[in-house]
Amino acid sequence: MKTKADVSMTADLTTMTATELVAGYRARKFSPVEVVRETLENIEALNPALNAFVYLDVDGALAAACESEARWERGEPAGLLDGVPTTMKDLTFVKGWPRYGGSNTAPAVPAPDTFDGPPAARLRESGAVLLGKTAQPEFAWKGLTDSPRFGITRNPWDLTRTPGGSSGGAAAGVAAYLGPLALGTDGSGSVRIPAAFCGLAGLKPTYGLIAQHPRATHMGDIVHTGPIARSVADVALMTQVMAGADIRDWTASPLRLRCYDELKPAIVGRRIAYSPTMGFATVDPHIARIVRKAIDRLSDLGAIIEEVDPGFDDTRDIIDMIYKAGAACTAYSMSEEERAKMDPKYLAFATSGLEFAATDYVAIAKIKRDALCARMVEFHQTYDLLITPQLGLTAVPADETLSPPFYSHWFDWAPFCYPFNLTQQPAATVPCGVAPDGLPVALQIVGPKYADQSVLNAALAAEQVLGFQSLDKAKVADNCSAFIKEQTCHAH
Repeated sequence: MKTKADVSMTADLTTMTATELVAGYRARKFSPVEVVRETLENIEALNPALNAFVYLDVDGALAAACESEARWERGEPAGLLDGVPTTMKDLTFVKGWPRYGGSNTAPAVPAPDTFDGPPAARLRESGAVLLGKTAQPEFAWKGLTDSPRFGITRNPWDLTRTPGGSSGGAAAGVAAYLGPLALGTDGSGSVRIPAAFCGLAGLKPTYGLIAQHPRATHMGDIVHTGPIARSVADVALMTQVMAGADIRDWTASPLRLRCYDELKPAIVGRRIAYSPTMGFATVDPHIARIVRKAIDRLSDLGAIIEEVDPGFDDTRDIIDMIYKAGAACTAYSMSEEERAKMDPKYLAFATSGLEFAATDYVAIAKIKRDALCARMVEFHQTYDLLITPQLGLTAVPADETLSPPFYSHWFDWAPFCYPFNLTQQPAATVPCGVAPDGLPVALQIVGPKYADQSVLNAALAAEQVLGFQSLDKAKVADNCSAFIKEQTCHAH
């Protein structure tokens, strides 16, 4: 492999995608050790401003990088992600690492987990270098990332704004070049909101395509596991590595899709429904124009696009009931002393879940949800895909007290997200432009259950024709420096 001096004239290794890194390793242009060291240097420099990481395993990452380098030297990579720096969301189970859940209810020094959950296990098997854990709100409950335990996580595009949630640390890290791949979870937009706010690609796969253990049983079968990256190809690559059954998750799909191997830009002739509001959502006019322009360009490619709503009312009541009941189960399985340590807003949200009657839960969260799922099965008999704006607004202030007054709850930001957790369908986020406020805008591509390949192929076509540019690394550094300087001035 080349030494650090040999690669000094090449592009910044930390700005490369996972697919580019693997190609570089194969061609022996640089090594996993060099990539991981430079990534750790980035984290050291930028994380104090961004607060993307809650745990960093420097020694473990460097040891894994050395092992990867030796495998590449022998020409025997372990798998598709050998040597690629990857981050894990705080709530995931990673052997030897603590798990905080963003909460002060966790011990001051949590006992390390004794096993890898399925995503971590599959990533390790592929040779991925696990860097550390990224920030989330307490118990991953909302669309911003702040927590009583770790404070506010910030968006590299503008540090006064949130990266979204609940996988906000994951997205902030990828956008700021603190690793090309991140694992997130999505119970009502928690992969797609941060991806959209940070100008990244993301995927909420079909439920069960990526196994979970332990499962988020309090939230039922609406919580998906999915990747966040700077390219659709990287999203497909990470999904392929993690997909497949695991005996520990009885809900996991036996399908092991070859998402990356079969990835191709395919949208010509696809029957696509474009729904600018889904019939009930509010969208900022600037975002509406940017997304419509993107739709026009997809139509020019040869997609058959019809403007039509999917034909259901806002499902806020369903997701609200499932979330609140699940939060109540979480909070009230703990002691009164532990509840006193919780975010008061989370506790109030959870307490409201105690008010639901079992009969109402069945009528809304079961029967009404079943009707929604049946409607979408019928809808996709006519349309291969559905495209919507991903969000109706750009990233809101990182300080939740400064959020727009017309958005009383973060569910208000996610009307295009949560319906497809209820239906368990795959949904991809693709950046499609920048709004006048300088923040990224994204569209969402939704497909029928198990049509993840079609969704990713359409996402790749959209990415290629739209040509969205990631945030420049120098701009990230400037934004972080300016923020730290301003905070220091205010402190004095």
